[in-house]
Amino acid sequence: MSLQMKLVAITLDCPDPPALAAFYQQATGLEPHPKSDADFAGLNGEHGLFIGFQRVDDYRAPKWPGQTVPQQLHICFEVDGDLAEAEARLLELGAGRPDHQPHGDRARVLTDPVGHPFCIVAR
Repeated sequence: MSLQMKLVAITLDCPDPPALAAFYQQATGLEPHPKSDADFAGLNGEHGLFIGFQRVDDYRAPKWPGQTVPQQLHICFEVDGDLAEAEARLLELGAGRPDHQPHGDRARVLTDPVGHPFCIVAR
C-alpha cells in the first residue's frame, strides 16, 4: 500500500502575521481565515490549501540568493496575463525584486514584504 499525502497548509514565519496575510490576500484574492489574530493569521486557499502566517520574535528575513540567512521556503505562483504587469502590481503591494533573476523571461523572483522569496510564472 502506497502512502498518499495531500498538502493542506503552508505556514510562514514573520514579525506581523496580519500585515503579511493582508499582502498575500491582496496578491491572491484568497479569503482571510475568520480566526486570524495578531499571533497567527491565515488565508483559505483553493482546494483546501491553507496559507498561515505565524509571529516570530526577533524574525530575521532570508537573504536570497545568499545563505547568510537561508530562504528555508520558496513558493511559486502562476499568474494570469502579462508577467510584467503582475510583477508591477506585486511591487505596488509591497513586494521586493532582488537583482538576481535566474529564470530569464520565464519567471520572476520577488520577495514578500518580510523577505520570503517567491516566484511568479505566466500561466
